[in-house]
Amino acid sequence: MSTQTTQTKPKRQLRADAERNRQLLLDAAKELFAERGLHVSLDDIAKRAGVGVGTAYRRFSSRSELIEALFDERIDQMVELGEECLAIEDPWDGLVAFIERSTELQSSDRGLKEILLGSGEGKAKIGEIRERMRPIGSELIERAKASGDLRSDFAPPDLPMIQIMLGGIADASATVEPDLWRRYLELLLIGMRTNGECERPALEWEQMVDVLSCWRPPRRD
Repeated sequence: MSTQTTQTKPKRQLRADAERNRQLLLDAAKELFAERGLHVSLDDIAKRAGVGVGTAYRRFSSRSELIEALFDERIDQMVELGEECLAIEDPWDGLVAFIERSTELQSSDRGLKEILLGSGEGKAKIGEIRERMRPIGSELIERAKASGDLRSDFAPPDLPMIQIMLGGIADASATVEPDLWRRYLELLLIGMRTNGECERPALEWEQMVDVLSCWRPPRRD
């Protein structure tokens, strides 16, 4: 009886230590991705977590595996945000809330922005979030068009292009005026409500994916 207890206790302790180290790595990755984007290394993450590099590679075989583990909850967060905005009674307010709140999230979390817009990292998650967000974005747009608030030529692929524009401003002004992007959102919203039509057509969905595949985030260590 005592032999069995002696053998079981170390195994349980090992599992507990492994789970603790895994959570330390996830927490450290979340902090570093938010601060610096997805280009940080597993070595950087291990150092922030206070564990050895070997431990990091035992828990996650690559940075991409860690990214995918971490951003499941981020994808759910974005989908939940979209659904909350669809529940707003006024269609225009719902669309504006989605653009504003998603930009707030991305400006405070560089890693999230890179996953949403595409950065060459976490490719499986990039495809997943696009497919989950596509019907939500389309519905937000169609509701605002049907209410007469949104110009008729605005298309779903325009939304991520707007995010790139606003995200670029947020990056450039982060240390000078972090909320500067809100001014340009305001200007964009004025243009989105006009009755005129743009001579240049919106991108097709596949073209938008191609554009985003070429986008690379600026590095700021």
